[in-house]
Order: sequence, then C-alpha cells, then structure tokens
Amino acid sequence: MEALKILVADDEEAVRSLICTWVSMSGHHVVAEAQDGVQALELAVTHRPDAIIMDIIMPQMDGIEAANEILEQHPCAILFLSGNAENTTVEQAGETGAVAYLMKPFSREALTPALEIAVRRFRQIQTQSKEIDRLKDTIETRKLIERAKGILMDRHRMTEEEAFRRIHFQARNQNRKMKEIAQSIISAADLL
Repeated sequence: MEALKILVADDEEAVRSLICTWVSMSGHHVVAEAQDGVQALELAVTHRPDAIIMDIIMPQMDGIEAANEILEQHPCAILFLSGNAENTTVEQAGETGAVAYLMKPFSREALTPALEIAVRRFRQIQTQSKEIDRLKDTIETRKLIERAKGILMDRHRMTEEEAFRRIHFQARNQNRKMKEIAQSIISAADLL
C-alpha cells in the first residue's frame, strides 16, 4: 500500500507517541497529532489525512463525537482505539462510520494491518457510495425523460421515438444534458 497520511488522536502522550512511531515504522506519515477531539477535528480539516487513529475517550470532545464531525467535513478512514469493550461503545463507534476498532493494549502487528484494511474498506465504501449515487441519478434521469416524452407525445402528437429524438436534439443543440431538457419540458407543462 502507498504511504498514507495519518492523524493520531489520543489524550495520553505516551500512547500517541508509540502509535506515531509504529505508523512511521510501517512506512506511513503522521501528518498531525491531537490530544483531544476538538483538536482532532481542527487538524483533520487542515491536514486532510487518509486515515485517523483515534481514541474514543478524550477530553473536550470524545472520539465518537469528533468522528461524526470529521466525517461530515472530511470523510476519511477512522480506526478507533479503546480500552472499553462495552457493546454500547462498540455500537456507537460503528454508527459513526468508523471502519475499524482496536482494543487497548494493542501491538504494532495488530495496528498496521488494521489501519491498512480500514483505509481499503473506506475506499471501497466510498466507491460503492459514488456508484449508488450515479445509479440513482440514472434512474431519476430516465424517469424525467419518460415523463417528458409522455408530455410531448400527448401535446404534440409525437411517437415515442420522435419525442425521444426531440429531447436528444435539444440537449445536443443547447449543449445541455437530456435530464435538464426533460426537466424544462416538465416545468413548462406544469405552467400550462
């Protein structure tokens, strides 16, 4: 895996230092260190890391709250660290969108693969999310074009093929998307 930009957030300086050393030994770059959730949020927005290794229990803003804020502003892979294995904590961590959870104490041998898998999983999720958005847009476009064709067929006595060609021709001539032309036809029909 290519070298990753990592943000490390833990309120315990010794733990933070150890994680930074292990991350560097694994060939990745620590771009920033945070000692609380507020600082983690600020540094995530500033440094735009590929991943964040973050403790859950921290002062000012806990890791879960910080992760929620970070994922809204700069989505990236989040690997939570915690000494707490309670089901509610694990569930809350999972609900944030975190892609990995390691129990303290942990080893370098556990951290490195967990980090790299978290980043890979995050990237897969992002790719799937973009594909879902693309498919939703395709479906919405088809629905609009079908509706616009129906309007043209009804009002101008066109065949389905003629109506489709009219929408396609207008889109090409106006250098616009067929979805936009279809929406214009629907909006104009709604006015009448």
